Formats: sequence, structure tokens, C-alpha cells
Amino acid sequence: VQLQASGGGLVQPGGSLRLSCAASGNIFSIYVMGWYRQAPGKQRELVARITSGGSTTYADSVKGRFTISRDNGKNTVYMEMNSLKPEDTAVYHCYAYARVMGAGMDDYWGQGTKVTVSS
Repeated sequence: VQLQASGGGLVQPGGSLRLSCAASGNIFSIYVMGWYRQAPGKQRELVARITSGGSTTYADSVKGRFTISRDNGKNTVYMEMNSLKPEDTAVYHCYAYARVMGAGMDDYWGQGTKVTVSS
């Protein structure tokens, strides 16, 4: 499974960005898609995740500001980020828990996309 993320960039505090991540490959099913982030000097942390049924989980720090959604037909996950704060600055990594044809479930990671919140 290949995960292609896009949408990062530089934004002022209070601004918005939309991240997208499209999965491709010999996919049988994708159970979970989501985003983790890693800021300089910090551990990678879960930002948000969404199951194929639409159940969502958010980090407390982004609740009410970020919204994750998913297009199962396109194997794509989106994350709308509003009211961005400097502490949201990090490299955001797309994630999928998926099954490929002829194999079991496994974790897959995309390349990071950098989000910088600064005036």
C-alpha cells in the first residue's frame, strides 16, 4: 500500500489547512486511516483516525478544531485543520491499517507533509 499525502505548508496562527492522503496498490480493504504528527524533539503522536465505518478519534489538543473524513471509494482520507496554533507545527504522517490481496492486515505509513504555523 502506498500512501501519498499532500496539503501541508506555512500558515499564520488562526488559519486553516486541508491535508489529503490517497492510498493505492493491491488493496483488499482499509480498516483505519489517519494522521500522526511529530514535532521537533517530540515523539510521534496520534492526531486523528477514522475507521471504514466512520468512527473517529481525535487527540484532545485538536478536538473542535480538526475534522477528519474519508472517501472509501477513493481510499482517501482528509483532515481539515482550523484555528491552527503554533503548537500544531509538525510533520504530519498519513497512516493506514489495511489488508492487501493475499495477505493479512498491516500498518502502512506515508511520507510526511510539513505543517508550519507561524506569523
